Amino acid sequence: MIELKTPAEIDRMHTTGRFVARTLAELCELADVGVNLLDLEHHVRGRIRERGAQSCYWDYAPSFGNGPFRNVVCLSVNDAVLHGLPHDYTLRDGDILSMDLAVGIDGWVADAARTVIVGTPADDDLRLVRATEEALTAGIEAATPGNRLGDISAAIETVATGYGYPINTEFGGHGLGRTMHEDPHVSNKGRAGRGLKLRAGMTLALEPWFARTTGQIVFDPDGWTIRSADGSRTAHSEHTVAITDDGPLVLTQRPPAA
Repeated sequence: MIELKTPAEIDRMHTTGRFVARTLAELCELADVGVNLLDLEHHVRGRIRERGAQSCYWDYAPSFGNGPFRNVVCLSVNDAVLHGLPHDYTLRDGDILSMDLAVGIDGWVADAARTVIVGTPADDDLRLVRATEEALTAGIEAATPGNRLGDISAAIETVATGYGYPINTEFGGHGLGRTMHEDPHVSNKGRAGRGLKLRAGMTLALEPWFARTTGQIVFDPDGWTIRSADGSRTAHSEHTVAITDDGPLVLTQRPPAA
């Protein structure tokens, strides 16, 4: 079932979204050569506690996971792209780090992800990150009333295809609002003009993620961390978006650079 949100409810999600965006921006600044992933995890725990927010990840136990998740942010490095468990790993020069954060404030959720390159970036890695960001922008632009869900998916796929990146269809975007995962599923591959008709009041997390040379994935023994099956590098970008009569409203917009 899809719950349409009122303008007042979207405003409340926007409050959560600003917190998520600010926290991810802080992580982008903190992520550097020599920084341990656990330091980033504890930074987010502190921010959540200070704000009186609730982590959507802590105790999360979906069918594909290995027991309840016991962290508040997903940190995925290099060939890892989704659901990376923060662990005792020190970032190295050239690492790709994807950071995914979902929290609730006063009962309303927002979800976003950013990918950064630590230290000296390689051109191929910059290209990969840029592709996910451009695909996200394209998906957002298609999120207008009267369009179809397939228009969002097709917009994302078109960017990936243009860059020559394969697409995995097992994990993609999703509805959200009162909880982190709601209907509908938003694939990163689809056909324009097909699928659910988009309506004002829908709120979606759009999240293109690509691996450089494969659309296949494998799970780490931890049961959570998802990697490219061939070990190629990965990137992930995500925003929470409200569909409104005035067009798409990004609720997790990144704060302007100082």
